Amino acid sequence: MKIITIPDKRLKKRSKKLKPEQIIDKQNHNFIEELIEIMKQDHGIGIAAPQVGKNIRIIIVETEDGPTVFINPRILWRSIGREMDEEGCLSIPNIYGIVKRAKKVRVNYLDRDGNKQKVTARGLFARVLQHEIDHLNGILFTDRMIKQTQGKKAKKQ
Repeated sequence: MKIITIPDKRLKKRSKKLKPEQIIDKQNHNFIEELIEIMKQDHGIGIAAPQVGKNIRIIIVETEDGPTVFINPRILWRSIGREMDEEGCLSIPNIYGIVKRAKKVRVNYLDRDGNKQKVTARGLFARVLQHEIDHLNGILFTDRMIKQTQGKKAKKQ
């Protein structure tokens, strides 16, 4: 399994929800572990199943507690307050840009065991959740980008 990059059309497709029996399937658990490994080896802080060509609603986000799995995530609420910050994406190499996003979001989802969960996120965590959920809807950060930048990585070199 490897990360697909633009202009691969699969990145623009809306992903399908997983059914309860799919969530607890051993094959799905193996896929989640592989997705986590790919995210880590590519130094990502989030990844979505469509980024490896799988059209299913699974994202992984690096949190203080380590990689967290969000299955069928849905944003229930977004704060009125917005902030602009630079984003990049493993599927869009060497392109960075300023994106305006909600400062806080509330998301419901299923964990890897199929249990209902809810989280309120702020700051970078909220930004990554919004970015990855966008992937599930076939939206790339470049679709929301206000202006292209050099990228924080380029500035450090």
